[in-house]
Amino acid sequence: MRLGMVGLGKMGLNMTLRLRRGAHGIVAYDRSASAVRKAARAGAVPARSLEELVAKLPAPRVVWLMLPAGAPTQKTLDELAELLAPGDLVVDGGNSRYTDDAPRARYLGAKGLRYMDAGVSGGVWGLADGYCLMVGGERRDFKRLEPVLKALAPKDGYLHAGPIGAGHYTKMVHNGIEYGMMQAYAEGFALLKASGFDVDLAKTCALWNRGSVVRSWLLELAGSAFRKDPQLKGLRGWVQDSGEGRWTVLDAVERGVPVPVSALSLFARFSSREPDAFANKVLAALRNEFGGHAVVAPAGLRSRRPGRSRASGRGLRSHRPAGAKARLRDGGHAVKKK
Repeated sequence: MRLGMVGLGKMGLNMTLRLRRGAHGIVAYDRSASAVRKAARAGAVPARSLEELVAKLPAPRVVWLMLPAGAPTQKTLDELAELLAPGDLVVDGGNSRYTDDAPRARYLGAKGLRYMDAGVSGGVWGLADGYCLMVGGERRDFKRLEPVLKALAPKDGYLHAGPIGAGHYTKMVHNGIEYGMMQAYAEGFALLKASGFDVDLAKTCALWNRGSVVRSWLLELAGSAFRKDPQLKGLRGWVQDSGEGRWTVLDAVERGVPVPVSALSLFARFSSREPDAFANKVLAALRNEFGGHAVVAPAGLRSRRPGRSRASGRGLRSHRPAGAKARLRDGGHAVKKK
């Protein structure tokens, strides 16, 4: 099968290489000329523009996008909508939000174009191991795309997840689960490191992947990281989030579905990027004020020692509700009667 690949970053380029190994013809385009040259060295047909990519594809065309979510994807879709012909199929394989899919399908459909969304998991290892593919769209388009999916995925590694949007939605939830799993591993290894038992973390990873209920590919990757740098001294504890974790939590709030693990793992990433968070300063200040607890000052300033706070309760007693009746009066909150 011959298709166009737009976006030759870490994922798009490796997917192009894997498709070439499967004997598929690829016309490759990226704003980076060096990325296009890399694809060409693997046998892809280079394109210097979207116009050239479309011209080099036989009708009916298939164009697969691997672009950042949001404006870059939308801009490319807008351009392709003016270049493609009725019956052509566009696949968004990037990490777009599922709520964008139905409007895009309607927009392209008004021009006679087909649309599918594909959640793609596998990262930089996908080239060798294959990609897990969650695809949304009409069944006839799925069947049309299936030869490509078979080449990209390992055995049984792709699924028609449902109608338009189902592919990206399934991938979003996948990433929310991933956040929770990663956080659990991180906390466990932090506890092992603090235990004082001098546990070999790399060997522990290898052990847990032999019959343990917590065995996983993520654990294999953790073991690889510990073998390279046992104390992870070459890293800062600063963790980015790609968007899908946020979307998972927001979607759960809208649907009224409790996802405490996903939510807390997302917030842990936020905390990692604010090591001297203002909220923690407020907590320290409050402890010092109400209890005279010691606080640690920034470098160059003297720490405040424990002692009676200047606001140690003087003038505050009149503000304290006196029992259940006062609580009901002040806030209208339900109370338990004896």
